[in-house]
Amino acid sequence: MRVLASYNIKGGVGKTAAAVNLSHLAARDGLRVLLWDLDPQAAASFLLRIKPRVRGGGKALIRGRAAIDDAIKGTDFDGLDLLPADFTYRNLDLVLDAAKQPARRLGRLLAPLAGEYDLVMLDCPPGISLLSENVLHAAGTLLVPLIPTTLSVRTLDQLTEFIAGLRAPRPEALAFFSMVDRRKRLHLEIAQRLPKEREDVAATVIPALSVIEQMSTQRAPVTAFAPRSLAARSYQRLWAEVAARSLPPQPC
Repeated sequence: MRVLASYNIKGGVGKTAAAVNLSHLAARDGLRVLLWDLDPQAAASFLLRIKPRVRGGGKALIRGRAAIDDAIKGTDFDGLDLLPADFTYRNLDLVLDAAKQPARRLGRLLAPLAGEYDLVMLDCPPGISLLSENVLHAAGTLLVPLIPTTLSVRTLDQLTEFIAGLRAPRPEALAFFSMVDRRKRLHLEIAQRLPKEREDVAATVIPALSVIEQMSTQRAPVTAFAPRSLAARSYQRLWAEVAARSLPPQPC
């Protein structure tokens, strides 16, 4: 079972859109996928039409008082399940801090699911916290959406340094440019230049398009309701890059 995480220190960069669309594409490719909405704002849960509530809240999950299997919900898409958000997730740092080996609790919770899922996608809240340390220890690959600006590139450098300071095994970081406005020269210049300079930046960019914003009204992945759109094709190319780097090759 591979664990991917859509994460950035900054908010508002397209983490949830990437998590939902890539999870849908992975399931469409035949993988058994679990998307865990770790953000108390519950955007991924809303988009997949699942009530953002976990019985007993985040504390019950972290302390083992509630079985993680019981909290998982099916979605409208074959092969894609959701572990929904809960508003109590806003206190997960406090709950984790009281646990044994607090930086690795998330990984231990996910381990028993290895026989049920091929891929787990974590949709993470922004920031650097004990929860984000858990994500970095649990995930094999960190997907980092970036808006192509100078400050965003600096944020990637900060995150890379943070990962380098962790004990092994460390996740591989794969950044990609999101919400790219092709009318802005700086966006285009950075989005074209950085993948040539850094191996940890994907070649695929996700453009800023209204059809992605329509996910909130359609309450579905853009790859499902507009599969021929430029946005959907961009997510498909990104998923191909992610799969090539992060998933084991399929047997012939």
